[in-house]
Amino acid sequence: MKKIAIIGAGQIAEKVHVKYYASRASELELSAVFDVDIDRAKNFSERNNIKNAYSDIDKMLEEVKPDIVSICTPNAFHHELTIKALKAGADVICEKPPALQASDAKEMRDVAESNHKILAYDFQHRFSKETKYIKSMMPKMGKVDLIEAKALRRSGVPGWGNFISKDIQGGGPLIDIGIHMLDTSLYLLDYPEVQRVSATAFHGMGNSRNTGTFGEWDPNKYSVEDSLFGMLYLKNGSVIRISTSFLLNMQIEKEMNILIYGQNAGGSVYPAWVYQDNNGVLKTLGERSKKKTDEDSHMTSLSKFVDATFSRGDSEIANATQGYKLQLIIDALYQSAELNKDVNLY
Repeated sequence: MKKIAIIGAGQIAEKVHVKYYASRASELELSAVFDVDIDRAKNFSERNNIKNAYSDIDKMLEEVKPDIVSICTPNAFHHELTIKALKAGADVICEKPPALQASDAKEMRDVAESNHKILAYDFQHRFSKETKYIKSMMPKMGKVDLIEAKALRRSGVPGWGNFISKDIQGGGPLIDIGIHMLDTSLYLLDYPEVQRVSATAFHGMGNSRNTGTFGEWDPNKYSVEDSLFGMLYLKNGSVIRISTSFLLNMQIEKEMNILIYGQNAGGSVYPAWVYQDNNGVLKTLGERSKKKTDEDSHMTSLSKFVDATFSRGDSEIANATQGYKLQLIIDALYQSAELNKDVNLY
């Protein structure tokens, strides 16, 4: 029986992490929840039948000695809390992004390795049935020339939490939703090395309005990008184009997708479809479904992590090294947009 501690008593913790751990009650015990607001932690523990509630992280780690910790706090606190949990002897799954900067993500990886602990990130889109199918079909694509990664919302600024604060979140749509499509794109390509990036970010819309499809926000506190468009140039010659937005005057309300353009065939993730040109006629090579499935890939992500804590293998998780590489790319894209020039990674 492994003891579980939840750090951060918010929505993602309750709807995803607690839900999954409770489904394996014969193996996992929900032992503690931490939040800086003790009343919030107590209410969370009562709703979810968790034994202990804390507002002192060091006390919780010392008294409970959890085997597994879920980090579900705002982004600015991922680094410090993950390191505390790893050093206390826990395996850790952290919500995205890994941290606010690549140097922090590197330290998180190094601490996990030196303490012989597993550190995973909840990049759930790589665990969807569509992604799994497209991954199996990648050999049919041949050399991939271009991947288009899209994480776009027309008017989708989150009206809750800290999503409009650059200081707490590290950025806007790129680090919140674009990072998911980037991780999945890199996963499909077996996480190749990125040589350089270029990007342009746009601002102003979030400061001139206060309401969208996800509620209201304070335009005076809006300090993140409205949208960002970038290019990743891989060492193998392939290119990934990322387009991401909270606010963008486009026709459809939102789009989360990955399009693959290989020399032998092309494809998309949502829906999962592989096709090629046959003497001018489009030919379907494989199709998993005509629409996105409703299965919860969050649950699969957590399942892979928990299984890894039992087997001590991490081949299927979004691991600490990949998290560090992804954070390097996010940093470089933001730097490129700020400096208005290409940024080399290697």
